[in-house]
Amino acid sequence: MPETASETNLAGPLFEGQLRFLPVAPGRMEFALEVRRRLLEWMPGVVAVELPVTLRETILAAVKRLPEISIVVHEDPKHPDRGVYLPIEPCDAMIEAVRTGLQIGAEIVFLEPDAEERPHLNHPYPDSYALTRTGYARYVDAWLHAAKGAENEELTPLAGGIAWKLQGANPEAMTAVVLSFALLEPVRRAFAVPQEEPTDVLRRDGLHLANAHPECLAEILSEYPFLQVQYERARMEPLDAMQLDRLRVQYALFGETEAVHEQETGESVAGWQRKLFARFTRNLAITSRQLTCNLFDLTMAARATVDDDFAYWLWETASRYPAQSERDRPPTLNLNASDVYLNTRRIQLRRRRRSTKQRFQSTGLKRRPKEKIKGEWAQQLDGSSICSYPPEDLVIEDYGKFLKSKAKSILSEERTRVEPFLTSILDGIDIRETIRNWYKHQIYVRSYEKVHGDVGSVVVIFDEDRDDRYSWMTTWLGEHQNESDMAFYSTDPYEHMVGPGIGRAEYGGLLLSLPPRRMYDVWIDPDYNHIARNKPERLLLAGIDYSTKRYIVYVAPKPPRSLFRSIASRMGRQVVYVPIGQLSPQKLKKIRVVHVLDGHEKRRIAKDFIP
Repeated sequence: MPETASETNLAGPLFEGQLRFLPVAPGRMEFALEVRRRLLEWMPGVVAVELPVTLRETILAAVKRLPEISIVVHEDPKHPDRGVYLPIEPCDAMIEAVRTGLQIGAEIVFLEPDAEERPHLNHPYPDSYALTRTGYARYVDAWLHAAKGAENEELTPLAGGIAWKLQGANPEAMTAVVLSFALLEPVRRAFAVPQEEPTDVLRRDGLHLANAHPECLAEILSEYPFLQVQYERARMEPLDAMQLDRLRVQYALFGETEAVHEQETGESVAGWQRKLFARFTRNLAITSRQLTCNLFDLTMAARATVDDDFAYWLWETASRYPAQSERDRPPTLNLNASDVYLNTRRIQLRRRRRSTKQRFQSTGLKRRPKEKIKGEWAQQLDGSSICSYPPEDLVIEDYGKFLKSKAKSILSEERTRVEPFLTSILDGIDIRETIRNWYKHQIYVRSYEKVHGDVGSVVVIFDEDRDDRYSWMTTWLGEHQNESDMAFYSTDPYEHMVGPGIGRAEYGGLLLSLPPRRMYDVWIDPDYNHIARNKPERLLLAGIDYSTKRYIVYVAPKPPRSLFRSIASRMGRQVVYVPIGQLSPQKLKKIRVVHVLDGHEKRRIAKDFIP
């Protein structure tokens, strides 16, 4: 939005007579939107942009093709056998200046003298997302203050050539000058004195226009296609409603990816994974000294917090650009990132794909039985007793042991003491702390305090079930001394029959407690009615109640209320919280499925129906 109060402070550095400077960061959506907003507000007679004069006609032809994306191609002067590729995309501020300038009928002036040795403008600037919070004027003011006094002699010839072009512009017409931040001050200084016409302008050989292949857009564009689509919609809004928030677009991208992922794989994304994705992307942005992530980092976060399949569909969803298609005129080019950019990164996604050869079955082998009549297996339910499937019991018990071990390691880490080395190395040298304090020339050692006590109960909450999706609640007892008593809530297994008397369900949360054969039905126990607000809290209360050991492991998207720590403390127990985001999503996915058998006799046939 226009910022009249801040504009007054910036009139000096941004206005020179009829010239109005618009410094931008090329290839960033926020600046493209700001340039369009300013040009529509000012309606200048001339729009001057920092683009090579030798590419003028080709770039103008590419701009007229927008929103379909083009690639300007010409030979590399130093390597005639190699091409140089310049994508023309909507979210570039220079391109938007040309595009809007043509729309308002302004004269378009290309400023950059195309020399063989062009200085590399690799100057850092704050993340462009800050523009949506601070506004354009404050952003520019902060940048000018930070860059005050900095000079780069390499920019002098280029700035002189741009200033010469501006000195020859129409002196009576308002001229909007769109150029990069690094050139703002050098051009202003050069404009103050008469400049000579540049003499070393190159002639570009092999110059032509190509159409970008739809499959390569995510790799070659500075902003990912999904964002470019949203930008196209935003730029068509009225001036007072022309807004676009990058983070909101990322949320929309994640939401659309969720829908596609669930449709393709049948698996949904949990709430804790959404929160973890947001935290992971924030941390990735911080490590890059930015406020928001690019598409590569978004894909990395999707793989780390959900799985490779989700990361693949996020990339595919972000790559969609409906306006783009293959065509013969101009010819279509399918490039990759290394063709356009010098420094690129790669990510390898291992999608779960079932081989077509595994689908073929020998006619001599018996196929897995199927229902002859729909509902046949549900009619065979006796209802007198239920039991679990032993191979799944082993998996759950093993994972429970792993969680007990992890909880003890967390407690041990919390009780670790790090101190300077004086007389003993204790339990070893702490390399991290030693390096952190290397300037002190001091070695640090670590001391581990032994954790007394063991873990008695394990509670794992996959979903807090605020939507009451997990309606089936039961408690069953261990069948031998090494099998835990178990209470859980899940989807109704009898709504998804996989065999006669064999139902499949998905855990929402579960409780494991040893020794076995002690647990009363947790779901009707009146002792928990006045304290537990929901199913996870009832399981945690039961875990505290039935634990014969000191510690109770609680794995969930968020920690329990402090009340439960007080209850545990009064009983001589301690709740150890483990964020579910610290555990492997793939492993959690494997243990989350449970099969319920209608009687022990079904165990003899279960292997024929359960993969």
